[in-house]
Amino acid sequence: MSSPEKIRIAVLGASGYTGAELLRFLLRHPAAEITALTAEKNAGQKTGAVLPHLDFEDLPGLARVAEVDWSRVDLAFCCLPHGVTQDVIAGLPRHVRIVDLSADFRLADVEAYAAAYGQKHRAPALQKEAVYGLTEIYRAQIEKARLVANPGCYPTSAQLPLIPLLREKLIEAADIVIDSKSGVTGAGREAKPGSLYAEVGEGVHAYGVATHRHAPEIDQGLSAAAGRTVTASFTPHLMPMNRGLLSTIYVKLAAGKTAGDLRGALEAAYAGEAFVKILPEGLSPATRHVRGVNLCVTGVFADRRAGRAILVSAIDNLVKGASGQAIQNMNRMSGLPETMGLDYIALFP
Repeated sequence: MSSPEKIRIAVLGASGYTGAELLRFLLRHPAAEITALTAEKNAGQKTGAVLPHLDFEDLPGLARVAEVDWSRVDLAFCCLPHGVTQDVIAGLPRHVRIVDLSADFRLADVEAYAAAYGQKHRAPALQKEAVYGLTEIYRAQIEKARLVANPGCYPTSAQLPLIPLLREKLIEAADIVIDSKSGVTGAGREAKPGSLYAEVGEGVHAYGVATHRHAPEIDQGLSAAAGRTVTASFTPHLMPMNRGLLSTIYVKLAAGKTAGDLRGALEAAYAGEAFVKILPEGLSPATRHVRGVNLCVTGVFADRRAGRAILVSAIDNLVKGASGQAIQNMNRMSGLPETMGLDYIALFP
């Protein structure tokens, strides 16, 4: 079998957690050739000096975005902060395909973006061409896209179990509660008081209660699936662990439906999928079961309350919730098998 044609790749914002995770996968991806890495604050440094676990790998040094030779780039992963990415992507040559890991192009409604992120969207024309990158749901659109908006970690864990159920009208769209818990890497690598060990260790706390910016993204996907406006109750919590995300989702069953019907529908929806797995009755996923891999694993349970069910989904927030799904989207955009470069076994213990 011949080797796949190389895709020349730039990672913008390579010194953060999602950038580092992209490099971990891309360095062993048969079709990836890493030609440019950027990190504005660390420009001029060796990549291994900023990411010591990659010190023995053959990688370009860190540069500023303005210094990238775009004639040597086919596809860019953007791991830049929200608000910054719009201007950067707007300035890229049209031949460069983009997978954006920020939130800047996830919300189709630019007014919804302004309300959620407190600033006007500065690239509305680009927003019109952006495709939302929840791969298993929108792969046909992703295949043809130039710009893919990679989903957030919380929305990935919530939408993958819920979208098939809403499409099949197996649950009540007006009664969805999502309780999510994430590791500290979801806050990024920049030093902040809220992510210091002494602030996070030995405890758990809710944050962004009723105001978290991922809520409109979740609602957008669920509304499209239900064919009506859906506003879910969503509360995220920060856990004293590096990586992993667990969402416990409470739903009201449609008349005459059972938890078994939900499990059957999810098994049918994701039959043959490499990266979405539905557990047998009675089993619940754990974050340690998906550590380091591009998997979303879901369990389905009948609630003690009649007419209700509970879904529990687990992902690695840095992989299926960010960089792994981004590579899955790159593969789809490039006509490659979705599993290429992602066929890993979870770390244990």
